[in-house]
Amino acid sequence: MPSIIALRHNRSMLKSLLDRLRPAAHVRIDDDLWRTTLDSLPFVARLDHDDRRRLRDLAQQFLADKEFAAAGRLQLTAPMQVSIAAQACLPVLRLGLGAYRGWTSIVVYPDEFLVPREVTDEAGIVHEYVDQLAGEAWDGGPLLLSWADARAGGPEYNVVIHEFTHKIDMVNGDADGLPPFDRRLHPRLAAGRWRAALHDAFERLNAELDLIESEIPPDVDPDSPEANRYYARLPLDAYAATDPGEFFAVSSEAFFVSPARLRDAFPEWYALLAEFFLQDPLGTAGA
Repeated sequence: MPSIIALRHNRSMLKSLLDRLRPAAHVRIDDDLWRTTLDSLPFVARLDHDDRRRLRDLAQQFLADKEFAAAGRLQLTAPMQVSIAAQACLPVLRLGLGAYRGWTSIVVYPDEFLVPREVTDEAGIVHEYVDQLAGEAWDGGPLLLSWADARAGGPEYNVVIHEFTHKIDMVNGDADGLPPFDRRLHPRLAAGRWRAALHDAFERLNAELDLIESEIPPDVDPDSPEANRYYARLPLDAYAATDPGEFFAVSSEAFFVSPARLRDAFPEWYALLAEFFLQDPLGTAGA
């Protein structure tokens, strides 16, 4: 395993950029650093002045509450931490940081990292293998991120939002696509209604994926770049078809960074996400 250098908000590196108001109680993000961070995240451009101020307040408290650690040879800088904090706080802009309760640590790797796995088959034989990952959320434990992926992102891809959405999902148990509802914030949401919409959208995505995979020529490896043009017809990344928990995380990425395609493909599911996150990036849900 790579060596891990523990940092408490990377105190020495942040000194010139983040001014602490009270030890271990609050962090102040420098104005120039905050502007640079927002400029690097085009999907926050939709936020008005009040929401940007709220996002900054949440990001500052997030940096005070959570502990960052650098894995391997990564030099963890203030801009890295502020970027991750800003992206992580967007889904909880109106839910509050309580949605990230029960855990503390964020481990940042320079690039994709390896995680050992074990699977027991029906015959009771244990198979060991290694996963190469861009991010992973551990139930009750740390959240792992590849900085290369967190920085790069894309028009429909955001590993930070993906993994932090898993953390929201895990507050009430497994990452099964059914996050906890707060009766004060979500008076109209009910588990049955949520599950029905999730199941419908998940099944329709899988049906589209099956059709696309049947059309890929036999001489084309489905995992090769050559197959990407076939999968590009899907409204979401094919990984969303893995299970309902991944569907929730992948569709949440799309909801915040490229919402139009998600809304057009799954309007009922989009409306439920808007109702849950108390945000509507397109300003159309329920209209």
